[in-house]
Amino acid sequence: MEIIKADRLVHEYIRRDEEGNVESIQTALDHIDLDVQPGSFIAVLGHNGSGKSTLAKHINALLVPGEGTLFVDGMDTSDGKHTYDIRRSAGMVFQNPDNQIIASVVEEDVGFGPENIGVPTDEIWTRVEESLKSVGMLHYRSHSPNRLSGGQKQRVAIAGVMAMEPKCIVLDEPTAMLDPNGRKEVLNAVHALNKKKGVTVLLITHYMEEVVDADFVYVMDQGKIVMQGTPKEIFSKVDKLKKYRLDVPQITLLAHKLREAGLSVSRGILTREELTGELVQLYGSKK
Repeated sequence: MEIIKADRLVHEYIRRDEEGNVESIQTALDHIDLDVQPGSFIAVLGHNGSGKSTLAKHINALLVPGEGTLFVDGMDTSDGKHTYDIRRSAGMVFQNPDNQIIASVVEEDVGFGPENIGVPTDEIWTRVEESLKSVGMLHYRSHSPNRLSGGQKQRVAIAGVMAMEPKCIVLDEPTAMLDPNGRKEVLNAVHALNKKKGVTVLLITHYMEEVVDADFVYVMDQGKIVMQGTPKEIFSKVDKLKKYRLDVPQITLLAHKLREAGLSVSRGILTREELTGELVQLYGSKK
């Protein structure tokens, strides 16, 4: 059974005047269908305003469908009696870690979530230790978050969500405010959680390089899913992605330019190693 399943999901932002009359309606999600299997790593790509963040808020039941349905771990997000359990099943990490970190000591911040849901004290500290270890931040458990880098703060935010033991973690552009090193730290931590702990990951991003290792990719534009497939399938369509104002990984673009120049390299090359291997094979065969 899918851990996240959307069927014809619609969300509209309605603007009203002071008298309550409708001034405008913006469709943020336009009949979205989504199937996410447990333990998978899913990436959602899209330009600003494409509906990515609205989708994330639906998965955490911060918003409810205007039309259609969304089920998280078998629970209908429209049913208010499930809201608490949905948020335990699908943890959320936002763009700015400073908006999620509230305590003055790292380990206390990570333990805040489990304490709020009634986890016994002894188990809280076990979870805190395991969560910090899983994101490589155990050494900083007694530090003040104010002394951490952006990437370290985001890893603490992820540890705080993991300490609540969700089945799924939704990351809404978690590296948007980080430098390249911070982005690498966070992505490594998220991939480790997915592979070692079997946590389902839904990563919302506009950084193309971040989705290369995903199991499946959805591309959104103007509230619709306009492309879906494996990273190789998605990035083999360079011109189509450009139509939706999206770039491709630099190595993929280089391979695309080499194809345009007449070299017989494959479409959808994702890594430097792939391209190097093909070029060696290509030139080796001509000797």
